[in-house]
Amino acid sequence: MSALVLVLNAGSSSLKYQLLDADSGTVSASGVVERIGEPDAKAVARHTVSGEATTRDVDAPDHHAAMRVVLDAFATDGPPLRPQDLYAVGHRVVHGGDLFRSPAVVDDAVIDAIQDLVPLAPLHNPGNLAGIRAARAAFPTTPQVAVFDTAFHQTLPPHAFTYAVPREWRERHRVRRYGFHGTSHAFVSRRLATLLGRDVSETNVVVLHLGNGASAAAVAGGACIDTSMGLSPLEGLVMGTRPGDLDPALPSHLAREGVPIEDYDRALNAGSGLRGLTGTNDFREVERLIEAGDPDAALALDIVTYRIAKYVGSYAVALGRLDGIAFTAGIGEHSPRLRAEVLARLGMLGIRVDPDRNSGGPAERVVTSDDSAVPAWVVPTNEELEIARQTLAVLR
Repeated sequence: MSALVLVLNAGSSSLKYQLLDADSGTVSASGVVERIGEPDAKAVARHTVSGEATTRDVDAPDHHAAMRVVLDAFATDGPPLRPQDLYAVGHRVVHGGDLFRSPAVVDDAVIDAIQDLVPLAPLHNPGNLAGIRAARAAFPTTPQVAVFDTAFHQTLPPHAFTYAVPREWRERHRVRRYGFHGTSHAFVSRRLATLLGRDVSETNVVVLHLGNGASAAAVAGGACIDTSMGLSPLEGLVMGTRPGDLDPALPSHLAREGVPIEDYDRALNAGSGLRGLTGTNDFREVERLIEAGDPDAALALDIVTYRIAKYVGSYAVALGRLDGIAFTAGIGEHSPRLRAEVLARLGMLGIRVDPDRNSGGPAERVVTSDDSAVPAWVVPTNEELEIARQTLAVLR
């Protein structure tokens, strides 16, 4: 049977998709429906086949309507998408709590469990559920699999995932470190082991997933032993609109200053990080501002690279031996300046950046010199392929 998998990533107002063969990795089509359910704007759908994109204004008041838009795009622009041709539908689900250590075939019990975890991911799990329900309605006889961002990090030992907070918080309110970007960290850590010429079971690496959302993971023998994001995606590295690590006293301090909790949440999710420091969350714009002599942008880069280097250093200690570093995701893959600054801060580990290798070359390449004690690589991530392969694995 074909290994054709439709991968869906449903957000609160968007539905991203990719149709690919999980065995070969060949992508047949991809696209997105945006502005779902927004009353003041038409939804926009983009469908791409063989590099050619078609964009349309559409009606998509909810995810069920958005799924119909997706099916219409396949019917109109190709390739044909028949339920009998699909091996499965794979869904990205942000938060699986400590209930899911691996992908799960979707049934009513799994949906109830994801719903129960909404308090841990109120910005993400509801949209993920909407996508699952829409896909089950569209493909009622096709197996559906939920792949969780948090699952890869369920191998964290208790000393890494436990917060030093009251027992009631930990047990009743499920307060602990969960970690995110797990599909990316899983894919890239395995690929880096291959590039290093080592078996993944014998490789200790740090993966830096650096995009608008950013996280670091320490992976020992293929298992994650620590990661920078915590209970939510707010903790850890400085991101596009999120602040990363903060003093826990900040919420009570701002509450005494009269800042409503809703404003606090909004600012930390959408108004902090690079945007809070520079006014933009686009790292390319930050680099342009640095070239123009903007001191806020220069400070932002220092803060971002300092925080990344601190995490790499601490993870080198946690791993005991560091065999390689991977830069991945939008910024990690495309910013030589950021990579150079991070690696320069890690010189005490014997790491030496090669300016020529770092500045250009194949998408997948080593960026350190031959005499560097630890090699650093650019490794493009492929979360859709990872979701498809995990979907295939759990069904096979």
